[in-house]
Amino acid sequence: MHGCTVHIVRAWDFKLHLQALYPSPEEGWQIYSSAQDADGKCICTVVAPAQNMCNRDPRSRQLRQLMEKVQNITQSMEVLDLRTYRDLQYVRDTENLMKTVDGKLKTASENPRSLNPKSFQELKDKVTQLLPLLPVLEQYKADARMILRLREEVRNLSLVLMAIQEEMGAYDYEELRQRVLLLETRLHSCMQKLGCGKLTGVSNPITVRASGSRFGSWMTDTMIPSSDNRVWSMDGYFKGRRVLEYRTMNDFMKGQNFVQHLLPHPWAGTGHVVYNGSLYYNKYQSNILIKYHFRSRSILVQRSLSGAGYNNTFPYSWGGSSDIDLMADENGLWAVYTTIPNAGNIVISRLEPQSLEVLQTWDTGFPKRSAGESFMICGTLYVTNSHLAGAKIYFAYYTNTSTYEYTDIPFHNQYSHISMMDYNPRERVLYTWNNGHQVLYNVTLFQVIKTAED
Repeated sequence: MHGCTVHIVRAWDFKLHLQALYPSPEEGWQIYSSAQDADGKCICTVVAPAQNMCNRDPRSRQLRQLMEKVQNITQSMEVLDLRTYRDLQYVRDTENLMKTVDGKLKTASENPRSLNPKSFQELKDKVTQLLPLLPVLEQYKADARMILRLREEVRNLSLVLMAIQEEMGAYDYEELRQRVLLLETRLHSCMQKLGCGKLTGVSNPITVRASGSRFGSWMTDTMIPSSDNRVWSMDGYFKGRRVLEYRTMNDFMKGQNFVQHLLPHPWAGTGHVVYNGSLYYNKYQSNILIKYHFRSRSILVQRSLSGAGYNNTFPYSWGGSSDIDLMADENGLWAVYTTIPNAGNIVISRLEPQSLEVLQTWDTGFPKRSAGESFMICGTLYVTNSHLAGAKIYFAYYTNTSTYEYTDIPFHNQYSHISMMDYNPRERVLYTWNNGHQVLYNVTLFQVIKTAED
């Protein structure tokens, strides 16, 4: 074995090992491993073919595609950047509360006699309201450091790849395509320092756009990992077929650069989800689930969700044919619905994304007509008690233990009529359609920082 080893030692200590071997002519690049060491640093190992074989290989297009993949990784980091911006906005939103606490503390310090039991309790209550800010600050600081480090590593990786191209010539590795995708997956996995946790808070709303009718849904791809930045919008809940696809979030905000998909079958409700490049939705006036592939503009599979109510038999409190709600989280694809044997209580089923086959089912015991909306985070279903002003997250069902608890997590229903609320695990935000407004909420998860010991 001979060759060279290139170490990129910055921030994460991302180490790219390029070792020249003596493989057979049909062998090419190999990705040996991608993992974290004891210090939580990301280590990725790539083994290159022998140089004498590379010299005989005229393929160059694939190496250019590898460079494009680096750009895709940069785009995926922009998602992390967006989350950091939202955390900062959440901190700014609590500024008035912090000033109030500071003023009360100064008053108490200057005049201790003014601190009677009532004022002391008020001060204690204000400080308690600040406690959810702590994990948000920790997440913001970790995200900010991660963004700077990852950008530096991508820049270094680009320099290494350009050096390889200059030293070894331009190569086109057809067999490298899948391995590059695998490497990107592992790199993104290293980026995911924030792990699962229990929902403890929801930020103030962030209005992205005002468009469409009172009811609808909008979303980005929920698949982890993905560098797909497209945004989809589906206006209405009744017999709709038109899906608008925007190139980026910025295009969606401006209402520009979009294409239209006309679905073969109309949809019912607003419980749609995009997962790994496909739209999953409920077919109008049926309990049939459809998987529609955007790129091929075709239906890949459709399957009946056995026993599920439809056509406003068991909707959410706002109606709107919201009998079947499809969603995705860190654990995969889910369906939330109910059946007559379940007496109208919410049922959760985990679905196999390729076949739409039900893998496992839970009966939560919570009446669906009493729920405003629901969403999954880390295998837990969270249910709101209303779709109107004053709503809060009232109930949580944990599929990992088949247990539940009643919660009291408030959030600001700014436009007073939510007809869609879904969690996106890539961005860790809630997407909502609120009375013709497309709104985001940042979420706070307890124990969201993953350490090397986890």
